[in-house]
Amino acid sequence: MAFEAMFQPIQIGKLTIRNRVLSTAHAEVIATDGGMTTERYVKYYEEKAKGGIGLAICGGSSVVSSDSPQEWWSSVNLSTDRIIPHFQNLADAMHKHGAKIMIQITHMGRRSRWDGFNWPTLMSPSGIREPVHRATCKTIEVEEIWRVIGDFAQAARRAKAGGLDGVELSAVHQHMIDQFWSPRVNKRTDEWGGSFEGRMKFGLEVLKAVRAEVGDDFCVGLRISGDEFHPDGLSHEDMKQIAKYYSDTGMLDFIGVVGSGADTHNTLANVIPNMSFPPEPFLHLAAGIKEVVNVPVLHAQNIKDPNQATRILEGGYVDMVGMTRAHIADPHLIAKIKMGQVDQIKQCVGANYCIDRQYQGLDVLCIQNAATTREYMGLPHIIEKTTGVKRKVVVIGGGPAGMEAARVAAERGHDVTLFEKKDQLGGQITIAAKAPQRDQIAGITRWYQLEIARLGIDLRLGTAADPETILDLRPDVVVLANGGHPFIEQNEHWGAAEGLVVSAWDILEGKVEPGKNVLVYDTICEFGGMSAADYLSEKGAQVEIVTDDIKPGVAMGGTTFPTYYRSMYPKEVIMTGDLMLEKVYREGDKVVAVLENEYTGAREERVVDQIVIENGVRPDESLYYALKEGSRNKGQIDVDALFAIKPQPCLSQPGDGYLLFRIGDCGAPRNVHAAIYDALRLCKDF
Repeated sequence: MAFEAMFQPIQIGKLTIRNRVLSTAHAEVIATDGGMTTERYVKYYEEKAKGGIGLAICGGSSVVSSDSPQEWWSSVNLSTDRIIPHFQNLADAMHKHGAKIMIQITHMGRRSRWDGFNWPTLMSPSGIREPVHRATCKTIEVEEIWRVIGDFAQAARRAKAGGLDGVELSAVHQHMIDQFWSPRVNKRTDEWGGSFEGRMKFGLEVLKAVRAEVGDDFCVGLRISGDEFHPDGLSHEDMKQIAKYYSDTGMLDFIGVVGSGADTHNTLANVIPNMSFPPEPFLHLAAGIKEVVNVPVLHAQNIKDPNQATRILEGGYVDMVGMTRAHIADPHLIAKIKMGQVDQIKQCVGANYCIDRQYQGLDVLCIQNAATTREYMGLPHIIEKTTGVKRKVVVIGGGPAGMEAARVAAERGHDVTLFEKKDQLGGQITIAAKAPQRDQIAGITRWYQLEIARLGIDLRLGTAADPETILDLRPDVVVLANGGHPFIEQNEHWGAAEGLVVSAWDILEGKVEPGKNVLVYDTICEFGGMSAADYLSEKGAQVEIVTDDIKPGVAMGGTTFPTYYRSMYPKEVIMTGDLMLEKVYREGDKVVAVLENEYTGAREERVVDQIVIENGVRPDESLYYALKEGSRNKGQIDVDALFAIKPQPCLSQPGDGYLLFRIGDCGAPRNVHAAIYDALRLCKDF
């Protein structure tokens, strides 16, 4: 009853949806075979339906025309009738579990790339390029305008023929429809520009054509920005006027609202707010739109937990809450609420691993749930009890790999002991959470702590397990997940052995006091170095972050690096690329960094108080090699079985003694997702 508002049915057009929670449109980057919704796609959405979601709007940026490129992010292709039977499979999978399914349709206009696949000629109302994709475009001609309008109608027809419940027209993030709306990019003086009615005409003709094609019994919605956040863009008041204009036509069934434009790197970071943002930062924009329209309003941005969702719905701010990343983290969120298992919900921490992969053209994955989008491979969200032998499983290391290994093995019904040499769980997650913008990542550890307690795992904190301690437990399986250490000794000229440099871990963990004038040398260009630089500047240090790559933070995702830049530029952090750290030496009470330009060979020096190095992780392998020879499998993992998500053959082979596996960073340093994926695909068959 505490979450009753979430479970109220809602009528959208002629469609009844069982509750007020939806997954909004996002590019999944898993549509294959020319943009078809094949098995992986269907299984991903079906899992949300099994988990109790009311509505899923799939296919963010699914294209209606062949000249709106979809291949870059493997989105759904609605420009061909080939999609219809694939939609039928998708609709059947959702409907049999009681959920509704729609798809977002669009023409991207200028918001894409031209240099691949069909090599299309990109178009926009006035031929103005989009900064994020850096692609040039032509001014769309009137004949092309009408052709694209017809393509929208045919795409909607295909969605209806495939059994979907509706379509959402994308007029957000500078797609074709809102390109026509915005005086920032629409400079036309003909009937398709100039006045308010002229700028609205393209969207209106699209809506009319779609409605004429699908009739009144098919759901048609519109997704818009509540404010573009550009001085020369569409303001909140402008968007209220636009929303009311289209709502008053009587042809719309719902409006989805998000905050911010997305045609610059800075505004793109607003669209999918990461953990540096407060909860629901743009709810006020959706609420403002709701005041002026006569159709249900949907909103999704940083709504992660049921208490949030309930408060928003009870307050009447919007009619449905989008919990999109929340369902990427845990597609069974709704079912767990119903069963009184709120503490078992794997809550999104806002790491944005999912969306940052998408912007790199990679399949959407969750940093903490390795089963998401891999359902078709047989990776489970719900771990089933083993019907075979019960084993004694000993796990070493309480970072993400070790915590997941212990959880999965315990869910299988095994007797599990987990050793962690520190007095708290989390491993590198705990270090990451010390950074100014990353505290919420500790939510991953909090969930595991609850699960470890619920499952009755024998947790031994503050205990560094040695071979004798491990073998005294007479284990059947030993899983090593004991991580590694900062790899600052790679170059002997850096002077790590002489104490001339410290690691990013040393800074973030508080082992070393920040200097006043600090050089951070970052070879990885992901979170470690940028977090250390941000942390140091927060503490008042004058910081320069130097990398041998093209720029600091270059390996961070598109929704993440702008938030660091926003934090670091005002604190006058200097960001320098293309310089390698060749040598460090002491000069009085200072240290000197000798830097070399890779392209010119020119050298320059920095005289500073402190040099911090982020050079990744070196595996700690001593325990592995101490246990390897005594193990039945000599520590080897059958990689073909692992990659195929099959049981390790050694599990079914007879023999005395223990099996030994190593996962996570003590095997090969990667990231949190890789560590959890290692553990799940290995341990699910114990």
